[in-house]
Amino acid sequence: MNDSLVSRWIRPEIRALSAYHVPPSRGLIKLDAMENPYTWPQALIDDWLDKLGDTAVNRYPDPAGRQLVERIRDVMQVPAGQEILLGNGSDELIQVLAMSVAAPDRSIMAPEPGFVMYRMIAGFVGMQYVGVPLRADDFSLDLDAMLVAIREHEPAIIFLAYPNNPTGNLWDRAVIEEIVAAAPGLVVIDEAYSPFAADSFMQDLGRWPNLLVMRTFSKLGLAGLRLGYLCGPQALLSEFDKIRLPYNINTLTQMTADLALSHIEVFDEQAERIKASRTELARELVALPGLTVYPSSANFLLLRSLPGRADAIHKGLLDAGILIKNLSPSGGLLQDCLRVTIGTPEENTRLLEAIRGLL
Repeated sequence: MNDSLVSRWIRPEIRALSAYHVPPSRGLIKLDAMENPYTWPQALIDDWLDKLGDTAVNRYPDPAGRQLVERIRDVMQVPAGQEILLGNGSDELIQVLAMSVAAPDRSIMAPEPGFVMYRMIAGFVGMQYVGVPLRADDFSLDLDAMLVAIREHEPAIIFLAYPNNPTGNLWDRAVIEEIVAAAPGLVVIDEAYSPFAADSFMQDLGRWPNLLVMRTFSKLGLAGLRLGYLCGPQALLSEFDKIRLPYNINTLTQMTADLALSHIEVFDEQAERIKASRTELARELVALPGLTVYPSSANFLLLRSLPGRADAIHKGLLDAGILIKNLSPSGGLLQDCLRVTIGTPEENTRLLEAIRGLL
């Protein structure tokens, strides 16, 4: 009976999908999900606990998160005249964007390999997904291929992760600008890893009417909050806001994020420590035999093993109590690739010791 209900009522494209898998990590050194490895200093925790006592959880939250929005505008220097829309993580914002433009004959485009949710959410809303391969040698944008695909498919949305996940590289700004200018629809610059990157398109908002910038608090050090924000022209964000579910950002998240941003220097300092560790870890890994280490502007490193070795390295690290991301099963340009989140110095040392024993 249940099978007949599924086959009759669940859309075929949904039945064909696989659920997003998050592996168990209890008891492991967790270097698979690009989280900030550092917690809050005790003084900030104490301040947070005090504010919890004054938070009215019996009341609905501010549906627009106005105090938090103004804090984001100030701290993240969102240009005047540009609006901010809050989401339950950037995933919800991607879904809101897709739902706003969805039609059976429309497409979402992104470079490949890229963030898997672009493809998944296109399927959720019944849109075509167009993945344009990156250049195989260095994972850079193939401008000619992108422009051909734009002309052929006229995508409703192009997502450009800057830096890119899972490759970690910061693409050529001039190439991105050409794509924005050529796109008939929206172009969303996904700056999830902005705390670790040397460039941003935030100050470019308003240069093109179709440009949007999306960020998340997850990589900053607040992954447990599930909070993202989208910045762009008021005319567009007003339309997206019609689809956003009411009260999507709960009271505790709004209070916590506002408090965190009022102490942004704490998270900026943590980001600097992560970047320094990234440099050190890359220097150690590149010296090991049988590994290619790609340049990164994010809080992770993409590694390529010798052919056929990625699965064994991943399993060996797991046996040693260290969880990283095995990208090799994805195939294509990610064949034999592994992704390692930057941890604390102690975690990075454990990782290096374990990898040395596996190569």
